[in-house]
Amino acid sequence: MTPFDNPKVAAAYDALPNDTRSGALALRDLIFETAASLPGAQPLEESLRWGQPAYLAPKGSTIRLGTHKSARFALFVHCQSRLMADFTSAFPGEDRLDGNRAILFDDTSQIDPARHGWLIARALTYHL
Repeated sequence: MTPFDNPKVAAAYDALPNDTRSGALALRDLIFETAASLPGAQPLEESLRWGQPAYLAPKGSTIRLGTHKSARFALFVHCQSRLMADFTSAFPGEDRLDGNRAILFDDTSQIDPARHGWLIARALTYHL
């Protein structure tokens, strides 16, 4: 696991319910692994946006992780981007979604490194 540089982000994870925290941390690991695998890997900024852990590469679009009213945890992307439309075209019917803003999860076993890593890579390089 990548250590936390920002104590406020670490505190936000600590404040999550256990089942939400384990899923969000698994997605966090996938975000850092995906970022490191990209050509010309850019540094990630880990911060809080709307009280949730958020990840942004210099030429990317923000990814947020957190709770959702219809799931234990979720991966959020910018709702006005084409990220979710591209994702659902590439992987139709594979995930439970909240419109064009989030993938919903109830268990860490639902995280697919290939499929969800694809979306993360697209978000981290969105403006390239």
